[in-house]
Amino acid sequence: MYRTHTCGELRLSDVNKQVTLAGWVQRSRKMGGMTFIDLRDRYGITQLVFNEEVDAALCEQANRLGREFVIQVKGTVNERFSKNPNLPTGEIEIIVSELNVLNAALTPPFTIEDNTDGGDDIRMKYRYLDLRRNAVRKNLELRHKMTIEVRKYLDEQGFIEVETPILVGSTPEGARDFVVPSRMNPGQFYALPQSPQTLKQLLMVSGFDRYFQIAKCFRDEDLRADRQPEFTQIDCEMSFVEQDDIINLFEGMAKYLFKTIRGVELTEPFLRMPWADAMKYYGSDKPDLRFGMKFVELMDIMKGHGFSVFDNAAYIGGICAEGAAHYTRKQLDQLTEYVKRPQIGAKGMVYARIEADGNVKSSVDKFYSQEVLQQMKEAFGAKPGDLILILSGDDAMKTRKQLCELRLEMGNQLGLRDKNKFALLWVVDFPMFEWSDEEGRLMAMHHPFTHPKEEDIPLLDTDPATVRADAYDMVCNGIEVGGGSIRIHDAKLQAKMFEILGFTPERAQEQFGFLMNAFKYGAPPHGGLAYGLDRWVSIFAGLDSIRDCIAFPKNNSGRDVMLDAPGTLDQKQLDELNLVIELKQE
Repeated sequence: MYRTHTCGELRLSDVNKQVTLAGWVQRSRKMGGMTFIDLRDRYGITQLVFNEEVDAALCEQANRLGREFVIQVKGTVNERFSKNPNLPTGEIEIIVSELNVLNAALTPPFTIEDNTDGGDDIRMKYRYLDLRRNAVRKNLELRHKMTIEVRKYLDEQGFIEVETPILVGSTPEGARDFVVPSRMNPGQFYALPQSPQTLKQLLMVSGFDRYFQIAKCFRDEDLRADRQPEFTQIDCEMSFVEQDDIINLFEGMAKYLFKTIRGVELTEPFLRMPWADAMKYYGSDKPDLRFGMKFVELMDIMKGHGFSVFDNAAYIGGICAEGAAHYTRKQLDQLTEYVKRPQIGAKGMVYARIEADGNVKSSVDKFYSQEVLQQMKEAFGAKPGDLILILSGDDAMKTRKQLCELRLEMGNQLGLRDKNKFALLWVVDFPMFEWSDEEGRLMAMHHPFTHPKEEDIPLLDTDPATVRADAYDMVCNGIEVGGGSIRIHDAKLQAKMFEILGFTPERAQEQFGFLMNAFKYGAPPHGGLAYGLDRWVSIFAGLDSIRDCIAFPKNNSGRDVMLDAPGTLDQKQLDELNLVIELKQE
């Protein structure tokens, strides 16, 4: 054994004990004839002491150690004269009697400390060094603890863990697939699963009425802070259930995780908000309810007074930022520029301050009497010291989404998005379909296997765009942490769904015949939910990106800069796969 104790476990009660430690050199300090080295391992840091007067050769050996050298020491636990209250081991030190260098190290490209001097790119290139940092390691320890608690909770609820294949068939609906050429089947391809959707439904047909899996999923889509090309789902499916059964069980799971992982007791039932209300009042299907600023529509009040921007608008709406009337003209101009950025796309912003005397001072005063502005104030329930911000546009849904971005930015600026405060809700009654201009047809908002609400099924023949889905998303602090639906379990209804989505019967049979055929052998009513494990961990850890809780993540271009992947294949591999690479000219 290279060690008898870890660097984080020794305490004052261990004084005079003979110990062997092993780890990495965090830092070295020479003070007169004494050398002090902080030795680090996964469990903590312990101070080592070398005394030139006691053993000059040993002290000289210690002076030659560099940062991140891997060493083993033997020595005696001693009470520390100058204690460090910031370390669990800060009351003791090791008087070293023997030092062995297990492996020398190059000077690392950044400091292996919580507050490192390394930028994102260099830390991702040397991710194996970044993972030595306490701040990063704790995220993976949290992830480990969460998966243990997830398995414990689901096992107690009667779920069985089943692994499903990674090499599957390609599905054209939804995000783009990652595809894998088959050497043994020339010209044919596997796909990596976007989720185990059809496979878990087949498990329900098989009689496994409660399935779960900590499942790897893959989607070839543009990346953001909460997306990676490969990610992990807590994937679950249940038979003989309705929407309330699933919501209640997984709301219970969320409460269990908050209590066991964060020590937060959530006693109230989560709010259930229809999708239409989420879009109307927050411009998002994942509203952040840690703060207010609910949208107020102003068409009846602000239209028809000679201000052409509003008079010609299809939607006028705003938010009230409490206590923000102190915003300067410069700050308001910066907000205007923020909403005009291409990724948001608003044409401008109107503001109104509520003065101390209750009067309203607006950027469009010349078009509106104080009487009209007072009506606007009353619509918001605004008080002296509040600031009203208004957007308008010729597309109501698009403008609400722009107003959502403004609301979130104001939440950030006013410090209302506290990472230690949690607001959870269910968004329900999603539309079954959404129109795609690119495809020129209706697309499934969730996926083609989602069951319509029973009362809306007749509308599939007459007005499919108005059909609502038996679908539900869980939202925490403006982040979609999970989602699911009741599934179609009837072959005829599934065929109807494919027809609406533009599938010919032949194409539907070719790509999903295995599922529709399975339904003919007695498929139970079933439904499920998938939680995003990466997103849950990032919320519990207070992170801004899921990348920081994944051991080896990709960058925003989908590259692994440590492994330099993706990369090219040599000609021999291409020949074996019967592939010829011909890149399109831009």
